[in-house]
Amino acid sequence: MPQLLHGVLPIVHTPFTDYDCIDRKTLKREIDWAFSVGADGLGTGMVSEILRLTYDERIELTQLIAEYSEGRGAVFAAVGAESGKQALAYSVAAEKAGCDAVMAVPPQTTRLSPAGMVDYFRQIADGMSLPVIVQDASGYVGQPIPIPVCVSLLERYGNEKIIFKPEASPIGPNLSALRDATSGQAKIFEGSGGILLIDSYRRGISGTMPGMDLLDGIVALWNALQSADDSTAYRVYFPICGIVALQLQAGLDGFLAVEKYLLVKRGLFPSARRRAPYSWDLDPETAVEVDRLFAILQDNLKA
Repeated sequence: MPQLLHGVLPIVHTPFTDYDCIDRKTLKREIDWAFSVGADGLGTGMVSEILRLTYDERIELTQLIAEYSEGRGAVFAAVGAESGKQALAYSVAAEKAGCDAVMAVPPQTTRLSPAGMVDYFRQIADGMSLPVIVQDASGYVGQPIPIPVCVSLLERYGNEKIIFKPEASPIGPNLSALRDATSGQAKIFEGSGGILLIDSYRRGISGTMPGMDLLDGIVALWNALQSADDSTAYRVYFPICGIVALQLQAGLDGFLAVEKYLLVKRGLFPSARRRAPYSWDLDPETAVEVDRLFAILQDNLKA
């Protein structure tokens, strides 16, 4: 029986060796650390550099996260691709690996009609038994998913099979629009890296899917929100906002550069190596500001 998705579910960063292969030892250390600081599960997504991995590497990464998680929380795999057949192949592999759900964005190179988008997600949902997280990542990549598409999928499959991760801007109003269009039945996760987590929480989300770099802070923030402890929530939230604002300057490459920099700073990754090509590097002055904000976050977590 698949574990249910809830709470804080970080997206795994893919560590690479000097030979540009998946660094298995570092990946296991990353996953062990995530559960040690309170993650409720984990999965792969855009900041896993999924779109830059080969087919075999994507399958390998899916198998490894399921294996290394050892049943400590729900595990999901990103399966979005340029065709429903490709996405279904990744989904079947995820199910065989022991994942609890899959997450899919629409194709990136083809602008689908609403009907075409429904067909794409139906091919995934009908082809295997796991829940499908319908991800709109259009805030930084791909096309938006219209709310009628989400409503159609939810009505057909129900909220145990279909889950949502809306990341189209403006995230908060769009999240509320999806909630209201489904009469509160949609299970919604947010993925803003923490910068919009408080606003999203107050709109009724089921959980959050941040990167790994600020996970201890996100867990503390989520726990404070659940306890209605606004004082702690905002104390932790503000330095997270500052760091994510710096990441946002350069889109997906900005998130990757800063997040891997912080994973090295934490001693979890031996290097911040990313899969080329990418369009932005972390400059020394931005790094200094990230360091300042990260130090404030760690001090606030001890308070």
